[in-house]
Amino acid sequence: MTAPVAHAHIYPATGQPNATVTLAGAHEIDRAVAAAREAQRQWMALTVDRRRDLLIDLADVVHQHLDELAALNVQDYAVPISFAGNAILLERFLRHFAGYVDKPHGSSTPVNGSFDVNLIEREPFGVVGIIAPWNGALVVAGSCVAPALAAGNAVVFKPSELAPLAALRFGELCLEAGLPPGLVNVVPAAAEGGDALVRHPGIGKIHFTGGEATARDVLQAAAVNLTPVVTELGGKSANIVFADADLDAAAVMAAHQGPLMQSGQSCACASRLLVHESVYDTFLEKFLTVIGHARIGDPLDPTVTFGPVISQSAVDRVLGVIDGAVANGSGELLTGGRRLGGELAPGYYIEPTVFGGVDNSSQLAQTETFGPVVSVIRFGDDADAVRIANDSRYGLNAFVHTRDLQRAHRVARQLEAGSVWVNTSSDIAPQGPYGGYKQSGFGRTGGVDGLHEFLQIKNIRIGMS
Repeated sequence: MTAPVAHAHIYPATGQPNATVTLAGAHEIDRAVAAAREAQRQWMALTVDRRRDLLIDLADVVHQHLDELAALNVQDYAVPISFAGNAILLERFLRHFAGYVDKPHGSSTPVNGSFDVNLIEREPFGVVGIIAPWNGALVVAGSCVAPALAAGNAVVFKPSELAPLAALRFGELCLEAGLPPGLVNVVPAAAEGGDALVRHPGIGKIHFTGGEATARDVLQAAAVNLTPVVTELGGKSANIVFADADLDAAAVMAAHQGPLMQSGQSCACASRLLVHESVYDTFLEKFLTVIGHARIGDPLDPTVTFGPVISQSAVDRVLGVIDGAVANGSGELLTGGRRLGGELAPGYYIEPTVFGGVDNSSQLAQTETFGPVVSVIRFGDDADAVRIANDSRYGLNAFVHTRDLQRAHRVARQLEAGSVWVNTSSDIAPQGPYGGYKQSGFGRTGGVDGLHEFLQIKNIRIGMS
């Protein structure tokens, strides 16, 4: 039996440890699953009114600790405090899914040639394993843990060892709100713990958010027990700016939806910027101006809008992508491309980086960088824009900027993406389903579709003759 490991958590803004966290191994995962199974029985023994009210109580407790959770989010991965929406989104998801607890989840149908009663019921899986990435533990707590609980499940919630602090506090808040002990088990873990969770025979379903390489490992491990899996993976999203768009507004949204969004470290980032050839130069000037006005510095400073990447290995990887793109002539380096020095040198800061005139077939445009790098690509007509946008193995998001709503609707329906935003940014709403096409994953979070991911269908037929 492997003993728990004490892990020094590194704060990306300084490159120095700011906490020590004990990481779970297989033994701790086994204990968490056992506790969850017992708590799930207690949870389902409560009335639907009581379960609904407890989730509302949890939302209230989260609301009382929004500032604390936002600060812990900063300590986790140095996301600027100005980007405090993750904690708020957690509260919104909890309130939204609390409303489903006392709603009907089943139906009945007639049976040909019979007066039998044919019931279709939706039931919880029991215990579900939820694996969160380092850049979104609170979002996953809202979009996945909340519907799992609303559906009647208990949860073993594994945040990344790179960013466990906010998730651990969320686990404490679950107890403070009165949820049964063991209903939500937060177990920070590295690869060993994650593998043990996915392979555990007591887990009824896995929800994984992360990269495609790890997703393949998860699917192989889950196959041992044929455990069903939902995946929400990466993207290389296209942001399409048509000639009739509000170029000023589009430039701001493209910057903050691209390299300035968590320093490009989000699956939702639009790292391919497609611009109509007739407004290419005009738009690019506006876009670079917005990028140039980014405030880079201490993530705890509320005026700062751009922080570091997660680790030294991320620095090496992103700079390697940039250097490779320059060497291969993938596009013209217009701004950025370097690690920041001076007072920021100890941290993992890379300048917001923009390449212009990029060929969409290049590695730069086809590979998810997961850093503050954007590729600007010219297009001709609408069909050309759709062709370029869809020329990717990913299909998570797409963005369209145009004043012509007929065009917007027509193009949106042709884009191979799970979500399309028109003239707006990708603020995730609890009411809407979110997930990918192609290698961006399968399954959905949010809305009734997200709830149904945590319910399994049972057919009960009662003879009446």
